[in-house]
Amino acid sequence: MSGQTSRQVVAHMVYFTLKDASPAAQQKLVDDCYRYLKGAPGIVYFAVGTRVPDLTRGVNVQDFQIGLHVVFESRKAHDDYQTSEPHLQFIAENKHNWTQVRVFDCNAS
Repeated sequence: MSGQTSRQVVAHMVYFTLKDASPAAQQKLVDDCYRYLKGAPGIVYFAVGTRVPDLTRGVNVQDFQIGLHVVFESRKAHDDYQTSEPHLQFIAENKHNWTQVRVFDCNAS
């Protein structure tokens, strides 16, 4: 296919809807993403933040508070991340405040 590189990266996007959506709770989740997830091996791009509240076009999804975007250098790096101790600890420490978590994974080049 045109535009493909020899290295197929995996884009991992996660959207969190929180039970407690207070500014403090949102900041805690953002901080924990940085603390537990940012340093994983194989990450080529990492970003996390809160939804922009005034972007309200008809196509803008509004039912989440935090978006996490991680691009991995390979499928193996993604799979290793999923079972890593920091990732599992992040889940254990934060899942009590999640009403919904949506994950979108796709190949990227």
